[in-house]
Amino acid sequence: MPRSWVGWCLTVFSLIAVLEASEGDADPVYRNCAQLCEKTGCVKDNCFQQCNFTSSGDRLDGGQYLQEPLYLQWKQWDCHSDCRCHCMLSREEERQWLGHKPAKYHGKWPFLRIYGIQKPVSVAFSALNLAMHFHGWISFFILIYYKLALEDNRKAFYEFTGFWHIYGMLAMNSWFWSAVFHSRDVDPTEKLDYSSAVALLGYSLILAILRVFNVKIEAARIMISAPLIAFTTTHILYLNFYTFDYGKHLV
Repeated sequence: MPRSWVGWCLTVFSLIAVLEASEGDADPVYRNCAQLCEKTGCVKDNCFQQCNFTSSGDRLDGGQYLQEPLYLQWKQWDCHSDCRCHCMLSREEERQWLGHKPAKYHGKWPFLRIYGIQKPVSVAFSALNLAMHFHGWISFFILIYYKLALEDNRKAFYEFTGFWHIYGMLAMNSWFWSAVFHSRDVDPTEKLDYSSAVALLGYSLILAILRVFNVKIEAARIMISAPLIAFTTTHILYLNFYTFDYGKHLV
C-alpha cells in the first residue's frame, strides 16, 4: 500500500511539472539539446568557454579559470544560460522551417540577443522612456523654481510640487530597472523591474486621486494615501518573498 501511494504521488508531481512547463521547454528536442550542451559545451557549431570550467572555477583539463573583467561579469552568462539560449534559438529555427508558430521557453518568448543584451528593442524603448521622463522632470523643476513666482521662503506656490517630484523619481527608477531587466533577465533584475513598476502604479493612483479631487488638507491626504501605500507595499513583498506570477503582470 505505501508503495502505491508513493507511485501515485510521483505521478501527480510529474503531471504538475509538465502542466507548469511552457511549450518550448517541455519539448524533448530542446531538453536533449540543453542537456547535451552542458556536457559537451557546444550547440551545433557554437561552443562556449564557460562550459569548460567546473562550478569552482577549475578547468576540466586541470587548468585555472581566468575571471572575466568586472564590467563583463554583470551579464552572468554561464554554461547553463548559454546552453538554454542557443538551444532555444536552434529549436526555433527548426520549428520555423517546419511551419510551427514560436513557442514560449520557461514562460517567456524567445529573443535573439545582441552583444549580450537579451531584448535590444525593449532596452532601447525603456531607455527612451527614461530620457523623456528625465527631460520632463527637469522641465518641471525649471518651470516651478525659475519661471513661476515663489513665496518669500523660496517655496513654490503650487501645492502639488512635492508629489510630482516623487512621481518623477519613481518613474525614472522604474524605466531604469526596465532597461536593466531587458538587458539581462535574471531573478534579481526581474524582481527589481516589477517591484519598481508596482510602486510607480500604486503612487500614480494616489496622485491621481489627490489631484483630481484637489485634496489639500494634510489629514485627508494621509487618510487616502495610507491604505494604498500599505496595499502596494504588501503586494511588492508578496512578489519578492512569496510567489511571482510572470503572466499576471504582463498587462
